[in-house]
Amino acid sequence: MSHDESIGESLRKQGISRRAFMKFCAATASLLALPPGMAKVMAETLERARRPSVIYLSYQECTGCGESLTRSFSPTLENLIFNMMSLDYYETLQAAAGTAAEAARKTAMKENWGKYLLVVDGAIPLGIDGAYCTIAGESAADILTEAAKGAAAVVSVGTCAAFGGIPHANPNPTGAVAVSAVVKDKPVVNVSGCPPVPEVITGVLAHYLTFGSLPELDHLGRPTVFFGNTIHDRCYRRPYYDEGKFAKTFDDEGARNGWCLYELGCKGPVTYNACPTVKWNQGTSYPIESGHGCLGCSEPDFWDKGSFYSALSTRNWSGGTVLGAAAAAGVAIGVGAAVVSRRRRAQREKEKQS
Repeated sequence: MSHDESIGESLRKQGISRRAFMKFCAATASLLALPPGMAKVMAETLERARRPSVIYLSYQECTGCGESLTRSFSPTLENLIFNMMSLDYYETLQAAAGTAAEAARKTAMKENWGKYLLVVDGAIPLGIDGAYCTIAGESAADILTEAAKGAAAVVSVGTCAAFGGIPHANPNPTGAVAVSAVVKDKPVVNVSGCPPVPEVITGVLAHYLTFGSLPELDHLGRPTVFFGNTIHDRCYRRPYYDEGKFAKTFDDEGARNGWCLYELGCKGPVTYNACPTVKWNQGTSYPIESGHGCLGCSEPDFWDKGSFYSALSTRNWSGGTVLGAAAAAGVAIGVGAAVVSRRRRAQREKEKQS
């Protein structure tokens, strides 16, 4: 399939109907929180667009982000790879290896210089001149620097690439850093999470394919359409929090009744992500719905902050950013509201008994 072939031409050759294509565009527009009318605009744009080259680099990571990407269902990875873009280099999925693989990367860069999308998964180790992570004799930092020069934009997939993640955690023996610490002269969008929600990854790619630009970003470089609200803001357990109903252990009556997991260490009030709305496994569930509190994995330095099973406090989670302080204030307000709610409920019960 040629890079010069439009997406519309590619779809027609494969026998994909206009109706199926419009359903795909409607689902993608909904995922990106766009007005319903944008589905038609998206269809017209994508039909004329040329398939862009995508180069996917993997460094200090566990392949969890790649595994997550393969499980996206709207849009699916297959749809993106075979119909919407040309994935010219990705070690995990490509058939080529060794010299042939590196030749494919260099050819894709040369033929699409200034136009390809660079996706990076994993932290970049700078210790010992980058010797902790090398490919074909070149360090991760050197390959990233070279590839970023010809990229139209860079997408950091996962918390390791976005903020350094677990490789960056204390004592950080390899000198691991985020992609943005190496790439300074190109726009970088951070799709954080350990791993990120699959549809968030493909949603960002779909946005780029449709509009030729990255989505609006927050102060940490994350797309606001997916990271504009906290887990707590959209959590279905939030009413229990407001009523002061908290599970005390993972197997008590409160836990069985679906009460709030705040006192068991849930970091939802200070974590920004789309988990409660997009969910995982084709919209089936997400950690809190499965009975486990949020670990805050889409936030910088979440591993070092720890206290995964201790209730939030300004001491262990609010430091470092204005955002953290604001979130901590929000938690305090929420706890206060919960106390008031409990008192009112107790007063009503007392009045009923009298």
